[in-house]
Amino acid sequence: MKYKRHFFLLLLFGSLSGFCQEVQFPFADAIRKFKENDKVNPPPKHAILFSGSSSFTMWQDVQDYFPGFPIINRGFGGSTLPDQIRYADSIIFPYVPRQIVIYCGENDLAASDTVSAEMVSARFNDLFNLIRSKLPNAKITYVSMKPSPSRWNLAEKFKGANQDVRKFLRTQPHTSFVNIWNKMLNNKHLPDTTLFLGDRLHMNAKGYAIWQKAIKPELIK
Repeated sequence: MKYKRHFFLLLLFGSLSGFCQEVQFPFADAIRKFKENDKVNPPPKHAILFSGSSSFTMWQDVQDYFPGFPIINRGFGGSTLPDQIRYADSIIFPYVPRQIVIYCGENDLAASDTVSAEMVSARFNDLFNLIRSKLPNAKITYVSMKPSPSRWNLAEKFKGANQDVRKFLRTQPHTSFVNIWNKMLNNKHLPDTTLFLGDRLHMNAKGYAIWQKAIKPELIK
């Protein structure tokens, strides 16, 4: 009887441990694939790192948009700023990038009504300070959150967080802020839906062409 009870407790504990790991460590598969790819095709050191959520993940031909700039794309879809912080030791610091271009924050606000613009900007500050602590000479560039049609109900929060991050970066050396918000609005100041895919969240080639034009002047040769 004691043996059966002990076995049951071990089984329960093991199941809970596995469940907790899944809850605590989302995107583990994506990070593992990055590491596996790095072993097969080691990326260059001191390149320009694109880190963020699905808008970078889906920019699979990003290198073609920036000829002459060595680009490492480590965006993983659905990620939030806390996820960027969690995996910084795996997807940022090993590459010793000379510049980090960040697109993240949309998913933070979309995840819960309780997340405010101030919380997102504070999360970005935490990520910024973490990067600065280990890569003091790297340029840090933040691409503003875009006006996604499917998330237009969050527009005021997006704009508030963008403004807070921009204001913060103005106080920090070797940084830049890329404002793509206004460039993706139509003449009625609404999202230009011709720049987006059918899901009204992710961009098509026309949308990425706007990003390319806005980001390129901020990249380090």
